Amino acid sequence: MTINGAAELKGLRPVIALAMGDPAGISPELTARLLALGDVREAAHIIAVGDRRVLEEGAKVAGVSLEVEAVSLETLDKAGASRHAFIDLAHLDPVNVIRGEATLAGGAFATRNFRVALELANAGKANAVCFTPFNKQAMRHAYPGYDDEIRFVVDVLSFPGKVREFNVLEKVWNARVTSHIPLSQVPSSLSVEGILAELELTRACLKNAGYDEPKIAVAGLNPHAGDGGSFGMEEIEIIEPAVQKAKALGFNVEGPFPADTVFVRALKEGFNAVLTMYHDQGQIAMKLLGFDKGVTMMGGLPFPLCTPAHGTAYDIAGKGTADVGASREAILLAARMAKKAALSAAA
Repeated sequence: MTINGAAELKGLRPVIALAMGDPAGISPELTARLLALGDVREAAHIIAVGDRRVLEEGAKVAGVSLEVEAVSLETLDKAGASRHAFIDLAHLDPVNVIRGEATLAGGAFATRNFRVALELANAGKANAVCFTPFNKQAMRHAYPGYDDEIRFVVDVLSFPGKVREFNVLEKVWNARVTSHIPLSQVPSSLSVEGILAELELTRACLKNAGYDEPKIAVAGLNPHAGDGGSFGMEEIEIIEPAVQKAKALGFNVEGPFPADTVFVRALKEGFNAVLTMYHDQGQIAMKLLGFDKGVTMMGGLPFPLCTPAHGTAYDIAGKGTADVGASREAILLAARMAKKAALSAAA
């Protein structure tokens, strides 16, 4: 199924390229569960990418039956939309999968699936990309220098823009100014311009997800948001000036608030997102609020890219107990964002 233009999506489902993740974890069974869900079928047409043998093993573990149309990269354009499609790259025999271990074979499997899914979206054959969980150690075995998914996406697409991770729950989003860097480097990485840029991207992504004028709370860096400079000057010298600049631009933003209460405030006062200063400042709160429903969304790309916020769960791989909730939410969010973008382009 080829996407010929945004107008084509009126009354149709967005097309999502779904890359199978690490085969040694819960990704195979999550992929199978997703393809069997009725509400996912109603929301989107999935083009899954992987190895059919690994998918079938996942379906056995999950206890689901699959109705997918087998296609190749060459025959994809001829596929119908009544059933999800599956591109069988035939690149991993399940007998070579060691459950619960990060291996070169697993990393090579996942990176190739991800690359193909990204290329499908980049070529206009999918409106969004999703993937079931990767294991970063396995990915590094296959792709030296693999820092995280953002680095891989930028490399594959030669994307010149800025890409950031957002963690998403139904009630609140979490954006962050810094991400995968040592904690010791966070203070020196903060700037007025950097925080303002993150607020701009957060606002744009929330609007793409359907929020008319999102309300954003900004966390401080130091205990008690610096307590007037007693515990650090970053709030006074950097964070507050960035918030004021954003307000002058018309943003609905407040802060900086103490990080230990900012999520409580956000839930009580109806903030749509919290901008935190570093990775765990927001991740701890978000995973406590909804570990089985949290979604990681990469903002700034030409298309939505979503995945469950949890990992490969090696400890329960093959047991059939993996919760599909976060993967389901990732697909549904990607579908909503893709459809909104397409309809806006057609208007």
